[in-house]
Amino acid sequence: MKHRKNVSGLVVLILVMLFLAGCGTKVTPPQPEPAPPVPEKIDVVVYYLKSSPTDFYLVREVHKLDKSSDLALTALNELIKGTPVSSGAYRVLPADTKVLGIKIDQGLATVDFSPEVLRANVGASGEALGITSIVNTLTELPNIQKVSFTVDGSVDKGLDWWGHVGLYEQPFSRDLSNVWEPAIWVTAPAVGQVVASPLKITGSARVFEATVSYRLKDANGNILATGFTTATEGAPGRGDFQGEMVFVPPSAGKGQLEVFWASPKDGSDQDVVVIPVEWK
Repeated sequence: MKHRKNVSGLVVLILVMLFLAGCGTKVTPPQPEPAPPVPEKIDVVVYYLKSSPTDFYLVREVHKLDKSSDLALTALNELIKGTPVSSGAYRVLPADTKVLGIKIDQGLATVDFSPEVLRANVGASGEALGITSIVNTLTELPNIQKVSFTVDGSVDKGLDWWGHVGLYEQPFSRDLSNVWEPAIWVTAPAVGQVVASPLKITGSARVFEATVSYRLKDANGNILATGFTTATEGAPGRGDFQGEMVFVPPSAGKGQLEVFWASPKDGSDQDVVVIPVEWK
C-alpha cells in the first residue's frame, strides 16, 4: 500500500511539472548586477607652492582625474582640495574655499570665489605665487589666456586679496618664471601617441645653458635617433623649447622618447622625462 502511495505521488508530481511546462512557466536564475562603468580619466595640470630656506617657488603636477565637461572647475577644485605629490609641496587656497562660478569670454576667465578664499595666510611672497598658481593652472587650458578674480560676485570684496598682494592689476597672465619643478616637462608628443618622422618635440625646461637633449628608443632599448635643441632661456630662468628628430623605425612597434639635459660635470643624464610612444 505504501508503495502504491509513493507511485501515485510521483505521477502527480510529473503531471504538475508537465502542466507548468505547457503553460510556458520558466524559472530564471537571478542575474548578477552589471558592473558600474569605469569613469574615463583625463590629465589635469595644477601648480602648488613649495619653499626652500630662502625662497618660495611653484611645482607643476599632472593629476589623473575623472573626465568632466567643465575642466576649469575640475582643475580649480583639485588645486583647492587635491593632494600634492611632490615632496614638500602644499596648497595655498583654504580647503573650504568654493568656486561659485567661472565665466570664460574671449580667453579671459573670471573666477568667482566664496569669501573663504581670503583666509589664506602665507606671507607676501607666498601670496604672489598663490595667485600665479591659480592663473597657471587655468591657463593650461587652451581656451584661457588671462584670469581675473571676484569674491562672492564682487570685485571690491577681493581687491586687497590676502593683504600684501591685491587684485588691482588684474587680469593676470601666465607666468612660469618661478616654476622650478620639474626641471623639464614635455607637452608634445603625448603619452601613447602614434608618431611619425620627423618627430616634433615641445615643452618647457629650466636647465643648464638652455640645452635640451632627446633620443628615441625602440622596445628593446635600441637608439633610433638622437638630437638636441635650445630653450628660450637657461637656468635659473625657464624657457620653452621645440625641436624635431628624423628617425626610421625598423617596423611598426612601440618605444619611448627620452628628454633630458646633460650634467656639465660628468655628462650624465639629468631629469630624464620618458614618454611612451608608438609608430606604424
